[in-house]
Amino acid sequence: MKNELKAYASGFKITHLFMILGALLIGASIIAQAFLTVEIVNNVFVNKTDFEEVMPFLMSLLIVLLLRPFLSYLMGRAGVEMAATVKQRIRKALLDKFSREALLTSHQGQSGQKVSVLLDAVDEIDAYYSKYIPQVFKTAVIPIFILVAVSTQHLQTGLIMMVTAPFIPIFYIIIGIRTQKKSEEKLEQMTVFSGRFLDTIQGLTTLNLFRQSKKYRTIIKESSLNYRDATIEVLKVAFVSSLMLELISMLSIGIIALEIGLRLIVFNSMSFATAFFLLILAPEFYLSLKELGSAFHTGRGSMSAMKKVSEELGRESEEVTWGDRFIENRKTPPKIALKDVSYQYKDSGFSLSSLNITIAPYRQVAVIGRSGSGKSTLLHMIAGLLPPQQGEITVDHHSMTNLNEDSWFSQVSYISQHPYIFTGTIAENIRIGSKNASQSEIEDAAGKAGISAFVATLEQGYETIIGESGRGLSGGEKQRLALARAFLKKPNVILFDEPTTGLDLYTEKVLQSAMNSLSQNATIITVAHRLHTIRKADHIIVLDQGKMMAEGTDEALYESSELYREMVNVQTEEVTL
Repeated sequence: MKNELKAYASGFKITHLFMILGALLIGASIIAQAFLTVEIVNNVFVNKTDFEEVMPFLMSLLIVLLLRPFLSYLMGRAGVEMAATVKQRIRKALLDKFSREALLTSHQGQSGQKVSVLLDAVDEIDAYYSKYIPQVFKTAVIPIFILVAVSTQHLQTGLIMMVTAPFIPIFYIIIGIRTQKKSEEKLEQMTVFSGRFLDTIQGLTTLNLFRQSKKYRTIIKESSLNYRDATIEVLKVAFVSSLMLELISMLSIGIIALEIGLRLIVFNSMSFATAFFLLILAPEFYLSLKELGSAFHTGRGSMSAMKKVSEELGRESEEVTWGDRFIENRKTPPKIALKDVSYQYKDSGFSLSSLNITIAPYRQVAVIGRSGSGKSTLLHMIAGLLPPQQGEITVDHHSMTNLNEDSWFSQVSYISQHPYIFTGTIAENIRIGSKNASQSEIEDAAGKAGISAFVATLEQGYETIIGESGRGLSGGEKQRLALARAFLKKPNVILFDEPTTGLDLYTEKVLQSAMNSLSQNATIITVAHRLHTIRKADHIIVLDQGKMMAEGTDEALYESSELYREMVNVQTEEVTL
């Protein structure tokens, strides 16, 4: 995962050059700060120099003291800007991945888990760029500056630094491996917690109705405690690491101080100015290494987060491969043909097998069958949401894989049993059908869909705000809103996935009337549950266990297909009862 983090950072060469320059200047300022401090103290307390003579040194020291934090701030800001840019790119890549996913893939996993990766995991990556990289540049330069300055004044002290310094990076690398493992566990627990929490909130009404809210409260509590424990484990490792780094640094500085003290007092082989200079620089030398250790642990956490992001980006997707052939956006619907089309789900093993279907323009086609027979899967493949694993789907004799995605979707409308309604006004939700639609066009589409009377009863009319997922609207009102989108879009192919299921007879009649109106200018393909709604269809396709059992008109199928006749008779008996 480190290579992927580096790959994202490789595009910031100017920022890297700036950080190198900043680190060089900070290293120089540390040496200058030590030198000026020694000169001031030595002149005032040892040589008894007048205060006026050290004023230039004091002013220079003030400038250096201001310069160092200012340079550190600039480097930190450059790191933050680099982190923000990288996070934006990663989130865009994730959003592009989610938006390109076919219907089957997009429903895999929990929504909360995807949100957690998109927000929390990407935020965890921030520290690698905003803290770790700037500190790497500092540590690559500052200790060398100090080591050279110390060695020129006293070689033995420089040798002590060179011998003791490697113990710090060796230790934080060993601890860092454990930190990364704990960080991965923490991220996993956070993802699980987010997924369960969002699922529970979305289904809270259902849980209360079935008296299962207490059970799920326990599940949420357990997930929360697991996340807490994983976080504590990461903090525990971090605290132990900080303690050991401080201990190693303190012992190393103590050895240097002992060696300098012996030479200064016992052997009288070192001047006060040199000793003071070395003692000021020694803590700065180990401080830079310690700060890299802290940044390194943070970077290991970022690697764990990047691993989670990479898994999401690398997850196999059931994507349709689109070409660049454009279909003219014309008034005549295209001819659609399925040639030996097959599709199999990996998890359940269910498959659609060798479908050969031809759908002529302007036809009203109905797809029927028992639950689990493959009706919705067939509709998804015709829509271009799922790719056939075998065979070919053609549009006006052109393979769907050669078509331009935008060109095809501009001519298709898909209305599911539960159309998604976004938070926003009624007008905004209808305008999804056409971005540039005027208010009069929106109202005309709403009238054709049979929702204008309902909108007229609202105080704010088309500017009425709808709640999340269409909260406040009935099932029939949501369906009519989706139909209004279709009227506004004026597509050549309209796909309905059991649009009247669960609706009352009046609403169903309104929807049927709107659908019949749409069929005047488009091919209509409907997955039907209530057979009486489609018995007037031009072409009925009967599926069972993933195979096409029969096709034809209602009258022909009732005579020739035992399965169709059985389904019609069963529903007729249910209505009679």
